[in-house]
Amino acid sequence: MRSAQRALVRAGAEVEITRDYDAAMNADGLLVPGVGAFAACMAGLVEARGDWVVQRRLAGGRPVMGICVGMQILFGRGIEHGVETAGLDEWPGTVDRLRADVVPHMGWNTVEAPEGSRLFAGIDPEERFYFVHSYAARDWTMETINPRMSPPLVTRAVHGEPFVAAVENGPLWATQFHPEKSGDAGAQLLSNWIESL
Repeated sequence: MRSAQRALVRAGAEVEITRDYDAAMNADGLLVPGVGAFAACMAGLVEARGDWVVQRRLAGGRPVMGICVGMQILFGRGIEHGVETAGLDEWPGTVDRLRADVVPHMGWNTVEAPEGSRLFAGIDPEERFYFVHSYAARDWTMETINPRMSPPLVTRAVHGEPFVAAVENGPLWATQFHPEKSGDAGAQLLSNWIESL
């Protein structure tokens, strides 16, 4: 949390860490970081009424960004160590263990951002981002039913198999990697999010 706060301040944002409902609802943007296990992150979010804040903000078109487990909990469910936990269900799909020779996926990796990405604007496609995770959403199953709505932009990376590395979906953006630990590329990405607010 503190490293994300420092990175956002360096990118030009005024940042407040809060559990206060009104402050979270009225902020220009809400960052949802997450570390540890999916179930523990969801439990902490629910205990602080953060699940309700995220859903209310998105219903009103207010920006939210998730990082790492903060991205994972935006999916329908997570399965860790055989335990299934309901997520926020903003996106359909399951977060489960990566199938790779080495897990956790820890270190620098490239991503493949789609054409038109605002999150990755101005970032060289060969830049690397810092990942620390054993679980990810491997499949993207969300279909856009309303032709007037833009489909989500899904960025992928590969570690043993392809997985979802970032999503831009209206006011909801998220990254599996840690932009706050990703040097200049991560700083540019956070600046892009701040500029979108």
